[in-house]
Amino acid sequence: MIAFGRFRTSIICLFNAPVKPRYCSLVANPSEVDSELPKTLLRKLTLDESQLLECVVKHNFYQAREVLDKMPQRGNQSRVVTWTSILTKFSKGGYVDEARAVFEIMPDRTVVTYNAMLSGYIQSGRLRDACRFFRDIPQRNVVSWTSMLYGLMNGGMVEEGKRFFEEMPERNVVTWNSMVVGLIKNGDLEGARHIFDAMPAKDLVSWNSIIDGYAENYRMDEARALFDLMEEKNVVTWTTVISGYCRVGDVESAYELFVRMPKKNVVSWTAMISGFAWNGSYREAILIFLKMRSSDVKPNEETFVSLAYACAGLGFPQLGMQLHAQIIVNYAQSDDHDRRLFNSMIYMYSKFGMMDHAESLFVKNSRCWTIHCCNAMINGYVRTGELEKAQNTFDIVPFRDKISWTCMISGYFSVGRVAKACELFKSMPDRDAVAWTVMISGHVQNELFLEASYLFSEMRMQGISPLQSTYSTLLGAAGATAHLQQGRQMHCLLMKTQPVPDLILENSLITMYAKCGLVDDACRIFSNMGIRDLVSWNSMIMGYSYHGRAHEALELFDAMMESGIKPNSVTFLGILSACSHAGLIDQGWVMYRNMSDMYGIQPDFEHHISMIDLLGRAGKAQEAEEFVSRLPSGQYVALWGALLGVCGLSKVNNEIAKCASNRLIKLDPLNAPAHIVLCNLHASDGQYHEEEMLRKAMILKGIRKVPGCSWISRGGRVHVFLSGDRPLS
Repeated sequence: MIAFGRFRTSIICLFNAPVKPRYCSLVANPSEVDSELPKTLLRKLTLDESQLLECVVKHNFYQAREVLDKMPQRGNQSRVVTWTSILTKFSKGGYVDEARAVFEIMPDRTVVTYNAMLSGYIQSGRLRDACRFFRDIPQRNVVSWTSMLYGLMNGGMVEEGKRFFEEMPERNVVTWNSMVVGLIKNGDLEGARHIFDAMPAKDLVSWNSIIDGYAENYRMDEARALFDLMEEKNVVTWTTVISGYCRVGDVESAYELFVRMPKKNVVSWTAMISGFAWNGSYREAILIFLKMRSSDVKPNEETFVSLAYACAGLGFPQLGMQLHAQIIVNYAQSDDHDRRLFNSMIYMYSKFGMMDHAESLFVKNSRCWTIHCCNAMINGYVRTGELEKAQNTFDIVPFRDKISWTCMISGYFSVGRVAKACELFKSMPDRDAVAWTVMISGHVQNELFLEASYLFSEMRMQGISPLQSTYSTLLGAAGATAHLQQGRQMHCLLMKTQPVPDLILENSLITMYAKCGLVDDACRIFSNMGIRDLVSWNSMIMGYSYHGRAHEALELFDAMMESGIKPNSVTFLGILSACSHAGLIDQGWVMYRNMSDMYGIQPDFEHHISMIDLLGRAGKAQEAEEFVSRLPSGQYVALWGALLGVCGLSKVNNEIAKCASNRLIKLDPLNAPAHIVLCNLHASDGQYHEEEMLRKAMILKGIRKVPGCSWISRGGRVHVFLSGDRPLS
């Protein structure tokens, strides 16, 4: 037998502090055992076993020995086997000290008995006791050594485990597998692969363990290579690779394997449903579930959790309520020990905005609150505009995290209550980069750009590294105010802190420079991008369009089509605007019709307004009026207002302008621009009485024109001025 040697010395020195037992064993009666103990064990004990446990708990070891001796053997089993099974039952139930007491009073023991007691210590996490007990085992077999190896690796003692593995006198496939699994668990995937390759014989557990290690670490190329090498695969193998693909977002490869899978169980089906749900393919998740039901496979709790998130993502309340009914029918008696079903229902109803249903569940299960369901309630109230209820929930929940605080701060910003948001932020115990970004974004949202810049400076002074979304928000603010100096400063800071900006930041830079008038700078960033998405192309097209460079916008649109990127409504808005600025009527009509005919995009009122502007700029007000008349009536206010705007470009359109003004006043009696234009039209036609009557009506209605507003950047600040303002002396 190989001595414990260096391994024993290195182990013992680590165990100077006492280890608290997993459960408190010194109770007067097994029925008075702490509520944390597994009650299922107490229900499984026979009368003799219950008496034995009671004697051991009370330290009546003499009487316990008498109970043990009188116990009949089970079937053909020897009495030692019967006693060993009792010891195992006690230790698995958490009564490790009681199991040890039974071990001590047993008159006869075998190596199986020793291994059972060793396993009890290891499974309960009492590694120090396991090491001491291992040293005292008179005859160790491969099971003894493998159990101890498992304990060391599971306890994170990797180096000691490696030395122990080298000293083992005998190894079997379970030993090798324990080493592979232990190394993977402790983050040494390369070491696990080395052990796997060195194994003299491999079983399904060996293959599944190393494949799962690669899948858990997002290394699907290696996982798939091993999967393809396997001659025999079981349902675990297939499910592991499918889950791995879903984890890295490659649901197409996952589904391709799922279809080929010879046999599927509830875990396999649920893995595919979860993969679709967590990757945003909610419709596919529901469809897979329907196929699962047609295969007579009964869903489990994890299936319903994934389906709840899929229903929430689809935004189908009726479907979600049917799912809830299924959960009630199938899991009415379920313990839902990890509260995942409960959390998913709260999240689903909150996402639907059905806060009455969410609140009903929340209140009924007040003893089961988790941080996840509390945050879902707060977020749901914020999204539905019920800030008072959100604040009440925030105040009463037993625990709050950064998400809770950030959600409330964002909620107050969304309704313009900046002071309350700032007050909460100052009270926040632990402010991370997300919270700072929400504060900066909230100020930008409320057009407090200078304050947002100060917050950014304070954030950096406190050593908080800005997120990419922080920079993106500030670049958007710089573009919105045409504050080129601030935009350039952000760009320089980005070049210092993030030499290789991501796609979102590059898109933000394109938009910022384009809105500040530096279209060539925006084009330079666009040209140097390694990867472009739809937002990149749209940002550049919009930049060209806003600055009258229609031909460049159209050429870029053609290049976008050649690259395989499909346009969306924003793309066509930029193209129609470009055609309008350049007077390209025929091309504008072609693009407008192609939206629905070729690309299946239904034009909305912004596209209609672009066409009205296009026709009006070309002097075709009559054609613009006919165009408006053919459009859906629900959009008339905005469309007649656009028509009225283009009529002002030519004096020959007075009749059309009068018609548009009267239509607007009929649809919107308090529309100031329509009244003013109609007054001017009456005056230009010499109809002074009608003009005077209309102006009196405006006074009676309290109609006043909102003065025009402009701003200018000077001295590092943005100055806002209204029409009629005079410079200060």
